[in-house]
This record gives sequence, structure tokens and C-alpha cells, in this order.
Amino acid sequence: MFGICNLANIPLRFEPSDKSELVSQVLFGEHFVILEQNPKWSKIKLAYDDYEGWIDNKQFQLITEEQYEQLSKDNIILNADLIEYVTSPNNLLMPIPLGASLSFLNYDTINKEELSFEGIKTSGIKSKSNIIDTAFMYLNAPYLWGGKTPFGIDCSGFTQMVYKLNGYKLLRDASQQATQGEALSFIEESEPGDLAFFDNEEGNIIHVGIIMENNYIIHASGKVRIDRLDHLGIYNAETNRHTHKLRVIKKII
Repeated sequence: MFGICNLANIPLRFEPSDKSELVSQVLFGEHFVILEQNPKWSKIKLAYDDYEGWIDNKQFQLITEEQYEQLSKDNIILNADLIEYVTSPNNLLMPIPLGASLSFLNYDTINKEELSFEGIKTSGIKSKSNIIDTAFMYLNAPYLWGGKTPFGIDCSGFTQMVYKLNGYKLLRDASQQATQGEALSFIEESEPGDLAFFDNEEGNIIHVGIIMENNYIIHASGKVRIDRLDHLGIYNAETNRHTHKLRVIKKII
């Protein structure tokens, strides 16, 4: 079985329960494979990054295997504005977040509500120089474990969505993203748009941010914010201390 998110965004949970941990979100237009199902919940695997979790059966629309395969082949078209709306002939007005997928709107067999979108779209691969401009669209977004939107986002959701809006695919979690790209030996070798990863005392990657010019970094910690970056890690000038310990810098693009 296969499905697509036809709501603004829905929670993807670790277990089939409303009380379970939010591990990610499924944004409008994202499609997925249904791995297993019970009367209330479905365990899914997202087509974009193979991320798995449980969603409420009332919060998605079933599609066919053929429709799933077609959407997987199509160029990804995304909402490129902070918040936009889809509308329907019966005057439905539904807000959708930055990075929502719009490709399925072109298919009458999937877009059964005849939703239309008149906002700003983006598609295809953009220049690396555009990464920081996109990142600034999320500035001051509150931190939310599992979040992927400007209304709540976690560190790896932030980097994944910024890269996605520029046509590049990152995995979902910081530890997964750290397996991608080419490792750099020194901060001095990095360019704006490269990723910096940070670990805990056990050596596990727990945080990621996007390197900016002049030894600054933009990352989600409390909110999407800008801090200093040095060879030790992230330095917060407000608290006068390092908050994250640098592990590795990766060039993805």
C-alpha cells in the first residue's frame, strides 16, 4: 500500500500512539510506502529519505503503486515561500509550509480535491551560494524535536530542508547526514553552505549546522540562530561558552 500527505504537515511518531515521540514530520505532498497497518495507525517509509515512523490513518490519502512510482520519478516541485496556501473550487484555503511538495497537484487522479497553488515554486538544483539565503528563511524558527517547518524545526530537519529547497538530498538525522559528503581537515578549508557536525561525550553525532562566512554558523538550538564557530565548536557569545563540540566538517556540494 502507498499514501500521500494531503494535510499541511502531520506527525511521524516512533510508536503507534499519540503520546509517542515525534521523530519527524510528513509535509504536504510527501509520498510514502505503507509497511504495516492496524485499525488506527500506519507504519510508513518516506520516498524521499527512507525515514520510517507511524502516522494516524485519518491523516493521509491512499494512492496506487503506479502513482507512487510516478511521483518518485518526477522532478520535485516545492513551495518556496515561508507560508503559502492551496485552494479548491469549493473555497477551501489550506496553509502549507515552506518546502511542501506540489508535484502531485498536476495529477487529477491523485489531486481529487482539485487543489491549486498560485504561490512561489522552486525546482531543480541551485547554486551552493543560495544555501545561506535559504537558511535565513528559517531564522528564529523555534526548535522542535522532529520538526521540519519554520514553525518548529530540529537541527537536522533544518539542514535537510535547506538543502532540499536547493535540489540536494540529505538524510534525515544528523548522524546519517554525517555519513554523506567529503570530510575536510580544517575550518579554513570550508565554504559557506558546508555542514559542521558535533558530538557528545560518547562520540555520537548529535548536532549539525550550516557554515557561513567569517567563522559563523547557522543552526537550530533553542531556535534557528547564528553563532561563532571555531576549532573547538560552537561558541555562544550570549552565554560566553562553547555549546557544541566540533567533530567533523563535511562538504556535500
